[in-house]
Amino acid sequence: MRSIGAWNWTLPAWAGRLPDGRTYNTCPSAGVCREVCYARHGTYLWPVVRAKHHANLQFVLDDLPGWEQAMLGELAAARFGGGWVRIHDSGDFFSDEYLASWLRIMRQRTGVNFYCYTREICRFRALVEPDPPANFLWVYSYGGTQDTELTASDRVADVFPDEASIEAAGWSSQDASDLLAVLGPKLVGVPANRIPHFLRRLQGRRFSEWQAEVDAERHTRHTARVQAITSVRSARLRMPPETGSKVA
Repeated sequence: MRSIGAWNWTLPAWAGRLPDGRTYNTCPSAGVCREVCYARHGTYLWPVVRAKHHANLQFVLDDLPGWEQAMLGELAAARFGGGWVRIHDSGDFFSDEYLASWLRIMRQRTGVNFYCYTREICRFRALVEPDPPANFLWVYSYGGTQDTELTASDRVADVFPDEASIEAAGWSSQDASDLLAVLGPKLVGVPANRIPHFLRRLQGRRFSEWQAEVDAERHTRHTARVQAITSVRSARLRMPPETGSKVA
């Protein structure tokens, strides 16, 4: 990130347990992405790295106003002027309050540029899109439970099996610089991490394709369950009439 003039703020990925026993889910709209999440692999699992990410989350959860002031103080440093901060290379905007805190930070640190990938589409529709800070850019990511909320007018990122499949689809890769996700063409292709067991799960699909398959299967199962329940005659209708009954 430093090579492109960007800094990074991050949280632990998806669901887990803090050292004090509390459970968390920093990616509430994660879908198939959680099955091949790079932030649940490799160096992200090193104890020292995980401890730092947990400390970040604990600060946010236990003292959001204090964390906001600390972030404002850090971002006042000259080294951040004119630079970029990527919010989350793991984790996401897991609550309205947390997102609102970031928006206040952006509006007070106008000399710093901020960007992110997010699957919290509905939350951004409500809290960001009506009045976004001028120094904030974002890209919506496929592979989450809110994929169906995306429209042709959105800037979107999709994970592809490789660079060749990005080019074949007519999308633009951000592999040369992560900033292309928000500064380049709005159809953003991200080549999949070359982690062998993750690639096997991906099976040559894009995240959007994989998520659509999962959603369709879930819909089919739900429809079948509803039909099975409503097609059963009620117990009352199945009961034989009482013998010896008389009409008054």
